[in-house]
Amino acid sequence: MKNQIKVITNILLTSIGLSILLGSFLSIIGPINQRNKINISVKSKSSLRKRSLSNKSNLSLFYNNKLEQFSKLEELIDKWETIINKNTDLDVSAFFISLEEKIYADISPDKKLSAASSIKVPILIVLLTMLDRGEISWNEKLILTKDAIGSGSGWMAYQEIGEKFPVFEVASEMIRVSDNTATNLLIKRMGGINIVNQKIKDIGLKNTQINNFLPDLSGTNFTSTKDLSLGMALVDNGYLLNVTSRDIFREIMGTSRTNTLIPSGILRGLGKESKDTDYHLSLKGFSVLNKTGDIGISYSDTAIIQTPQNSRAFASFIVKGPFNDPRSTELIRNLSAELVPFLVLDQKSLNQN
Repeated sequence: MKNQIKVITNILLTSIGLSILLGSFLSIIGPINQRNKINISVKSKSSLRKRSLSNKSNLSLFYNNKLEQFSKLEELIDKWETIINKNTDLDVSAFFISLEEKIYADISPDKKLSAASSIKVPILIVLLTMLDRGEISWNEKLILTKDAIGSGSGWMAYQEIGEKFPVFEVASEMIRVSDNTATNLLIKRMGGINIVNQKIKDIGLKNTQINNFLPDLSGTNFTSTKDLSLGMALVDNGYLLNVTSRDIFREIMGTSRTNTLIPSGILRGLGKESKDTDYHLSLKGFSVLNKTGDIGISYSDTAIIQTPQNSRAFASFIVKGPFNDPRSTELIRNLSAELVPFLVLDQKSLNQN
């Protein structure tokens, strides 16, 4: 009888303990979920379906280079050119498009310029297409080899040769801290430079090519601003990846630590300068998922921009100039700031926030 009572008591204590733990967990996770919740305007299913079909139709036009059926933002282009003409020794490419509003602006959008670390976005896209097809497992372990070591950004280069890392961690670190060794590991696992280049071409990015493993300080890897925006638009609108992989792409892009170019520029366009860029953008209803590149002679940034209207736009900039010239990064911020009037339809509502 005593033993039975003891067993029952232990069961009750265990149940109570689990309840306390569960309650604590929910009390912690609840506010986090609430804080990270995106405000989405309520729309009917038919309205959402129409918007989705419209986006896919406009994406098809974008993919097939039929931008003449979009409205070209001459006002924005004029503002961009005014800024660029103050720095005529810098080589600049710019591209912006909103599929929902069917508007775009560009300056030398097909020009092939040094990609720096923005090349990691097409690499991530190719990786996720292979994941979708079952050619790579998300939990598969990659072995660190000497020939994959890349100097510069990241921490994987400083780990012991032979150490193993799961694909999901390698892919995340490639974007989060722009890890060059992680990038090289993925390129090797995906079949090498030539195979990855072919897969990049297969998804429609015709001006993007990897010529060397990272960090590629001489700038031989190249891309174009239109390619960078097209790649993200293809993913974001469900053209290339299934829903799970698309969400993985967004989640990984959201971990990028460097928000000093397009995000800071948009915040500047909103009349605010702050080191806490993401927080202040969120107060205005914006979310910017971006990936920068920096090799001193070339700076780049490419971004998915979610607006206060819950629509998405895509923007990419590349500036090539003298080594470590601060004008290059400042130029990207200033060009990004000019996007704001074309991202916010209701300026009055924005000013009230």
